[in-house]
Amino acid sequence: MEATPPSEPRKRGRPKGSTKAKAEKEREASGGGPAAKMRGAIGGNKNSAADENYAQWKLLVPVLYDWFAHHNLLWPSLSCRWGPVLETGTYKNKQRLYLSEQTDQTVPNTLIIANCDIVKPRVAAANHVANFNEDARSPFVKKYKTIIHPGEVNRIRELPQNKNIVATHTDCPEVLIWDVEAQPNRHAVLGAAESRPDLVLSGHQDNAEFALAMCLAEPFVLSGGKDKSVVLWSIQDHVSTLASDANQYTGSSGSIVKAADNPSIGPRGVFNGHEDTVEDVQFCPSSSQQFCSVGDDSCLILWDARIGGNPVVKVEKAHNADLHCVDWNSHDENYILTGSADHTVSMFDRRNLTSDGVRSPVHKFEGHTAPVLCVQWSPEKCSVFGTSAEDGLLNIWDYEKVGQQKESGLKSSNAPPGLFFQHAGHRDKVVDFQWSVSDPWTVVSVSDDGEFSGGGGSLQIWRMTDLLYRPEEEVLAELQKFKDHVLECNKDDN
Repeated sequence: MEATPPSEPRKRGRPKGSTKAKAEKEREASGGGPAAKMRGAIGGNKNSAADENYAQWKLLVPVLYDWFAHHNLLWPSLSCRWGPVLETGTYKNKQRLYLSEQTDQTVPNTLIIANCDIVKPRVAAANHVANFNEDARSPFVKKYKTIIHPGEVNRIRELPQNKNIVATHTDCPEVLIWDVEAQPNRHAVLGAAESRPDLVLSGHQDNAEFALAMCLAEPFVLSGGKDKSVVLWSIQDHVSTLASDANQYTGSSGSIVKAADNPSIGPRGVFNGHEDTVEDVQFCPSSSQQFCSVGDDSCLILWDARIGGNPVVKVEKAHNADLHCVDWNSHDENYILTGSADHTVSMFDRRNLTSDGVRSPVHKFEGHTAPVLCVQWSPEKCSVFGTSAEDGLLNIWDYEKVGQQKESGLKSSNAPPGLFFQHAGHRDKVVDFQWSVSDPWTVVSVSDDGEFSGGGGSLQIWRMTDLLYRPEEEVLAELQKFKDHVLECNKDDN
């Protein structure tokens, strides 16, 4: 399976990384190479501002975070996802993590399986939280296995029913399914043969690069692509096709995957309604038949596979630019988030949506200064969600705080309504992040900030201090106890 370049450039600037390894960037930075000259001539002011903001953030790390780990990457990564919990302990848990590596073709593109130690809440000392090295690999993250991927990995999604099964998107029409435990560990060197996926999902007529989702309710897979379609599969169909000729599909035009070499299944349904590339998809949390999609046509579309392949609701002009991402609230299925190239995030209530065009969101969140790349609801609280963007920020919002601010008439100094935490540890675009279901309020995030960090990018695992999200009464009572303790100690000293 040989990777071939896309037939045409991507329409929008969804980040694909700089594809430079750490050593090459160090040479350019120290020896006045092309990148160093460019940064000095054009990007100096931007870098200086970023360095200043980062320095200010770093001073606050022991105050803002309960735990923080920084892992310098050799190559840029476009996706990061939590895998299964491997061990639980008194002070830390061990959990699997999936990462991509986007290389410059001097070595193969890879899917990385790592094992991570996740320190439990209120265990790490403040000095340990603050003393991290931006240029080093974290001792908490250890590579477990490498899969040589046919083409760069644009998106990774894990199967909720078995997190050892993951789906990947690359620059081809197919979705690739991998059993990471069954796959052999490979050594990624130039000329090495590509790993063979355990299953190939066919159905797109053009490249499907980013839009990918797994269903919480059943082992269903959803994808969107440049063919403007949304495609639905059931992995269970693979079992029923094993006895028949599962290799009869010959592959789509321009495919980099030879489907005849791998078990392949066709879709349960193909859904048409977008007028441009589909950029993201998401299942309704309780259903394998209801889902939504967003795309470069600025539309949010709701679908129901039980009633056919046409949209149930099509929200025209959901934003004023391309839509990049979408997520469906698992606590309250009425609420859907969308993120856009217009720098904003919108929250829609599907009860208020109709199929006759434009509809206003419940609220529009304005806190980014660049295109939004990822949105995700928190598994801990129904009103909390995170957003990441090309401005290098990962914002944590609580829409309940928007209403509280309106009712009280209070205005925060400069913070947008609803914003209550801002993770500024990345120094360039935050391309992906995910909340942990197993470790409350713990987030993994990845950025393409190699020009700043001297590597291919940054992986960070972090958890804000619980003083920021616990009930106010509890926090005030704890702080009062601490104050009383300090005063008592001072009396004893005197």
